[in-house]
Formats: sequence, structure tokens, C-alpha cells
Amino acid sequence: MFAPHRRNLILATLLGTSLVALPVTAQAVSSSAPSPQVSAAAATGLDDPVKKDIAMQIVSSAENSSLDWKAQYKYIEDIKDGRGYTAGIIGFCSGTGDMLDLVEYYSRVKPGNVLEKYLPALRKVNGTPSHKGLDPNFTKDWAKAAQDSAFRKAQDHERDRVYFDPAVKQGKADGLGTLGQFIYYDAIVMHGDGSDSTSFRNIRKRALAKAKPPAQGGDEKTYLNAFLDARVWAMKQEEAHSDTSRVDTAQRVWVRKGNVNLDTPLDWKVYGDPYHIG
Repeated sequence: MFAPHRRNLILATLLGTSLVALPVTAQAVSSSAPSPQVSAAAATGLDDPVKKDIAMQIVSSAENSSLDWKAQYKYIEDIKDGRGYTAGIIGFCSGTGDMLDLVEYYSRVKPGNVLEKYLPALRKVNGTPSHKGLDPNFTKDWAKAAQDSAFRKAQDHERDRVYFDPAVKQGKADGLGTLGQFIYYDAIVMHGDGSDSTSFRNIRKRALAKAKPPAQGGDEKTYLNAFLDARVWAMKQEEAHSDTSRVDTAQRVWVRKGNVNLDTPLDWKVYGDPYHIG
């Protein structure tokens, strides 16, 4: 029940090249004058609205090759990763259950919506890559639903319930600053929090075997690097996730610079494409 990578990585794999994204004009990351070290205790949580928006932009750069995450409510396609349709701001999947949960929630808050008729099909295809009962109009109806503020709010609700809030809660419990909370969030978005070896909880378990988080008296940078090591291992277990640039040329950079607050300006690369948030 997780959101996989997006079409950029799939197409890059198929074409043997990196796609040209449409990011804002990037600025080079300065190797001098790194961000000042800020204690985790003083860090603003990722649930601060400004920080949360930054988090969504960073995730969207990896998932959609764009910082415009709010344009993704209408996004839907089968990226041929065995999880059926991937859609919306966090990559709800018809094959992993979170899309079903979303449409069920949407139908509770707005009965009779354009997607409600697909609930029987979504229940049947859950756990499979099948589109049976969804085609040919599901993608069109998804885009139509995305024009409804109630559906956009439903996506926000399920993103927070399943991914964002658990990541932030665990990050705070581990004594991590905003950056660490984001690192947890990005991991749970891609890997989910199930029982399999590459899930968020087991990535964290592998990290804990190597280092202690601040809440247990450990050094934050050392622990975050251990977590990212475990995350890279998990990504490489699946071909679709084997490009680890969202860790190597983004999250590692900020850890190295000691930017535990995830303060702007932020510069990073994903799949070779540069991004900047001022």
C-alpha cells in the first residue's frame, strides 16, 4: 500500500536515458559556507505548513519531475510496475489498496461521486495489476473527480493518514529534526509500512542495528546516514526503484550540510535534473 516512483523513472529505464524535466531554474549547491548546524530540538516540524509544502515539492520532483505537486491531483497512469494504476498527489495505486481506501473515503464524504461506481472493481483488482472493471473510463473519471474540491481534500486526508502523519510522528519520537522527518516521509511514500523486508519499518529496523537515533542518545547525522544506507539497500531490491538519486543527490546532500531544519534555499538533483527552492 504505497506510492511507487513515477513515469519519469519507468520511461528512463525503457529509453535508456534520463528524461528532461521541467523544474524551476536550478542553482548549483555551494560546497562552501554550509548551512549552520541547528539542534533537532530547535527544528521546526515537518507538519509546519511551510515545511509540509516544501516536502510535497521535493517528493513531486522525484515522483513527477515537477515541483508543482498541486497539479498532480488529476495525474493517473499505469507505469507498468505491477501495481495497476498509479494516481494522485502521492501515487495511490489500484493494486496496493490505498486507492481503494481513498475512493471509499471520498464516497463517504460525498456519496454519488463519479468514482463511486468503480468501488466493486477496485476491490476485485486490489493486490493485482489488473484494470478489469476500470477501463475504459476510469482515467477520465479520475481527472474529472480531481476538479472536485472534496476529492482533492480526500487525497490530502489519505496522504496524511497513511503516509505523512505516521512518518512525522515516528520522526519526532526518534528525536529527529525536520530533515529526518522528511527522510522518513519520503521512505514511507515509496516503500509503505507493511511487513515486507523493504517496508519503512524494516528500513528503520536495519538502521537501528547500525546507529542510535537522537532520542536514544545517538548522533543525528550518523543515524540519518545509517537510515539512508538502509533505504538505498531497499530501493535496489526492486528494479523500478534502483535509481537512488533521490537519496544520493538530495537527502544525503542536506544531511552532509547539517540542514536538519530543511531550511531554504534548497538545491538538489533527481535523475540528473536540477531543482531549487529559494
